[in-house]
Amino acid sequence: MKIAAYQFAVSDDIQKNYCIIKKAIYEASKQEVSLLVFPECCLSGYPHESIANNDSIDFKLVDTLLGELQTVSDETKMSLVIGTIFKEGNCVFNRAVVFRPGMPMASYDKRALWGWDEENFAKGNNPGVFKINGITVGIRICFEVRFPEYFRELYMENTDLNIILFFDVTDDENTDRYNLIKAHLQTRAVENVCPILSVNAIEPFQTAPTMFVGKSGQVIAECNRNQENLLVCNFEKTDLNFGEKGRRTLSDELLGLRMK
Repeated sequence: MKIAAYQFAVSDDIQKNYCIIKKAIYEASKQEVSLLVFPECCLSGYPHESIANNDSIDFKLVDTLLGELQTVSDETKMSLVIGTIFKEGNCVFNRAVVFRPGMPMASYDKRALWGWDEENFAKGNNPGVFKINGITVGIRICFEVRFPEYFRELYMENTDLNIILFFDVTDDENTDRYNLIKAHLQTRAVENVCPILSVNAIEPFQTAPTMFVGKSGQVIAECNRNQENLLVCNFEKTDLNFGEKGRRTLSDELLGLRMK
């Protein structure tokens, strides 16, 4: 099946962000994409970057637009993963919303909170594993890529594809940070023998890639930095090669999933 990621400049204008997202969905639909992902907080904007804080968010508008995106998902028969800030009761979450045609919305809330995240969000408590288009998909958000433990959880769930939503940008050019996070993504793919699709915002300067990484860490496709773009890739489950079998066998032993 075709999977895709759309990177763009996220603003403080929720309606503008929504229009970009909707346009990208229909663009991807023309290419027969089955699963399309967008950056962290791309609908609402992200605190201290595109918005000042949660007080500036119209949560009723967010709710309305999420409902409209569910309709778009149903119409296009496309699954979507879209980042937004979401208010639930008295708690505000950094949320990845999962849309699957004909199914209720689902979600994963960021758990690795630090700095601005800790100031603005409540900690999530769900595993972030979903059945999407017949495959098992794990979702993680931004800072969580720094911690192997969050991805070992997905290994234990035997995910077929892992998705990471980023809002990782800087005010000044920083290619070292970009390359470091790119290496994190490749490492998470290798150590868990699972491909990764990542997506990031692009302004002021993009410091995490939008790319598709194979289960042995190979970069299959990558967007140009700092440019709005749709990345489309073919995804299929494939048999493990010799090295991949070795990593799974020894990982299973270390995790107590099989006897020596």
